[in-house]
Amino acid sequence: MPMQPTLRALAAAVALSLAGHALAAPLAIDLPAQPLAASLRQLGEAAGLTIAVDSSLVQGLQAPAVSGRLEPLEALSRLLSGSGLSYQQSGNTLVISRPSGDTMELGVTSINGVAPGAVTEGTGSYTSGSTSTATKLPLSIRETPQSISVMTRQRMDDQGLTQLLDVARQTPGLSINQSGNAGSDSSSIYSRGFAVENYQVDGEQRLDSNYNSIFQTSDMVIYDRVEILRGATGLLNGIGTPGATINLIRKRPTADLRSSVMFQGGSWDHYRGELDVGGPLNDEGTLRARVVGAYQENDSYIDRLHERKQVLYGIVEADLGADTLLTVGMDAQYHDADDHARSGRPLFNQDGSLADWSRSDSAAAAWAYSERHFVSAFASLEQRLNDDWSAKLSLSQGRFEYDEVIGYAAGGAPDPATGAGVSLWAGRWEAKPVQTGLDLSTTGAFDLFGQRHDAVIGYSRQHTQYRTTGYNLWWHDDWDSSVPNIYTWNGKDPARPDIKAVSRLDFDEEQSGAYASTRLRATDDLSLILGGRVSDWENTRKNDNFDPSLEDTVDKRSESGVFTPYAGVVYDIDEHWSVYASYTTIFKPQSAQTVTGSYLDPLEGKGYEVGGKAAFFDDQLNLGLALYQIEQDNLAVSIPGEFAPDGSQAYRAESGTKTRGFELELSGELAPGWQAMASFSRNLVQDADGNKLNTDIPQNTFKLFTTYELRGIGNGLTVGGGVNWQSEIYSNDMGPNRVRFTQDDYAVVDLMARYPITHQLSATLNLNNLLDEEYYTSTSSSYQGAPRNATLGLKYDF
Repeated sequence: MPMQPTLRALAAAVALSLAGHALAAPLAIDLPAQPLAASLRQLGEAAGLTIAVDSSLVQGLQAPAVSGRLEPLEALSRLLSGSGLSYQQSGNTLVISRPSGDTMELGVTSINGVAPGAVTEGTGSYTSGSTSTATKLPLSIRETPQSISVMTRQRMDDQGLTQLLDVARQTPGLSINQSGNAGSDSSSIYSRGFAVENYQVDGEQRLDSNYNSIFQTSDMVIYDRVEILRGATGLLNGIGTPGATINLIRKRPTADLRSSVMFQGGSWDHYRGELDVGGPLNDEGTLRARVVGAYQENDSYIDRLHERKQVLYGIVEADLGADTLLTVGMDAQYHDADDHARSGRPLFNQDGSLADWSRSDSAAAAWAYSERHFVSAFASLEQRLNDDWSAKLSLSQGRFEYDEVIGYAAGGAPDPATGAGVSLWAGRWEAKPVQTGLDLSTTGAFDLFGQRHDAVIGYSRQHTQYRTTGYNLWWHDDWDSSVPNIYTWNGKDPARPDIKAVSRLDFDEEQSGAYASTRLRATDDLSLILGGRVSDWENTRKNDNFDPSLEDTVDKRSESGVFTPYAGVVYDIDEHWSVYASYTTIFKPQSAQTVTGSYLDPLEGKGYEVGGKAAFFDDQLNLGLALYQIEQDNLAVSIPGEFAPDGSQAYRAESGTKTRGFELELSGELAPGWQAMASFSRNLVQDADGNKLNTDIPQNTFKLFTTYELRGIGNGLTVGGGVNWQSEIYSNDMGPNRVRFTQDDYAVVDLMARYPITHQLSATLNLNNLLDEEYYTSTSSSYQGAPRNATLGLKYDF
């Protein structure tokens, strides 16, 4: 018989006892005729019960008026009469479903209280009950034969994680190599030793088109959750690297009216405001909308850096019939920064000693800036075909616009006596990429050999048109890049050079593919997940030089019929534990260039993963252990201090590389009111001779964050805290003496507290880097992590 934690077993027994009392005690009920979702919420709040339902099931349904002194279950039966819905009881949770149990997966939402489902908003949980990022099949975390983490809405709210880089820092298995301010290409996210290049929004692939770091400043206010799938993900992404896929899932309209405002202030003149309003637009509840907005302005612990962020998001859902759902929406995000630096100051002095900079010392020229603007529109049509199958068509278009004038004092090395010897790197890049996407899929279930199986079949296409002006990078005519005295420098001297436009660059990237996956249940305990994708990819780069003495160039690369197989097996040992194994291949054409300007050959390889998973307490607590190995050829390895002819970083190809490691993660509810997320990850990247690669990425990381609600204090005080630890990182051949620079292992401690001042008004305090740990965030410059800081937020729900 499986052992249960004593504390949780006792809590469960108490909960069942209370549930029985709540379900039997008659209540004075007076519910008007109104949308069913509103009646379910009001009943749950009055009875102190959790009522969980797939939002698609109650869309457009009206509940009759129910009044009198009734037991909750009797009242619920009256509300559901004539709707074709029924309920099942699990403790103090009532789950609404169709009698057949087959529903369109539009996201299970808790009408009130906590219940695991796809949607995490309002659950208070640090885990999710369903995810489809790996295979597009709606599987639980335990049923997915790969490592997957979910950063829920509650986790992001608890720690004030408002940017994607903030989320990545806290996510199991991810690390950040940050050598400069956010808003450039110097803040790479890594997983399993590889830079993350696969980004999705609502499951739709975003092409990087030579500048995927544009996604890393995404604001989190518009998203319900972030699903992070580690390992190779070619089944749905087609072309991609084996590090991870980051899938941002947007918030959806709610079945009843919900509104909130939030104001936040913090260190270094940090100010932020958020507005979130959503609900039905008509009495029938068949038309629903939501609007989310945010504005943020802040200085920084780094001198002179100033940022502004503006976000607006709108979405409308319409029930065109009992089985048809139309969704349209748009979002816009602006991120602007003045006195912006792509790097920190030099690490070493001219005499080879380590430079002693303050964390506040800026490398930015006063005229340097970064502007990142993004506007997207999207639409989807979902159709229930029958009780078993549904189809979905999604369309999207995103218009990016970025402009970065680059100027940062990272060249040379300072003379400790005079401050001379440092120079500026200067240049500019700007573009207006436009990406369109289409995804058509059908998902359902079928019976075969006495078992119920799942399947998805689909086709996707993405196209990016990328028009940009090429500018001189790093060296400019009639311009002296020298900083007179770095110790007294205010960023104004030397003045901005004449950064000349030298070419017109046109990129066109297109990817398309057909995919299919299925979960076949060989027995009740054994599932086989099989899939495959056939992809076509084409990239055309045209360079029109303004200098007539230089030859124009056209580079066209394409791949067709690339097959990416996927195989996984999951075996349920008992009701809680399972073991799994999975396999897939890796293929990705690369934009990395050699010192001569030629592109590296496509990245190719294989990925293997085995592990065990467990789910406890109605899937509200998930545990996972994964062991993996990745074998690759043509891995891009940067060459320090070397540049390609266009001024970008130069790389060499390394074949026969192996990446091995393991990951351990725990997430969810340990006991009533106690949420936690803890993980340990180890990763080792080696070349064919066994030498370490990517030593500037930590081999080992440990992350923990937990909160606990002290219900006996006032209205209920929630306290929390956590620690992020990483092992040492280093780079060789650094500084004038070509030595090894090492950042030792370090830990950063954070604390938080939240208190509901009233039923509608709550305050949240975050203290970050409580022990004021000093550390470098990369081994390529003197850029350092933020010192101790605090934010205080007030949120009002109405």
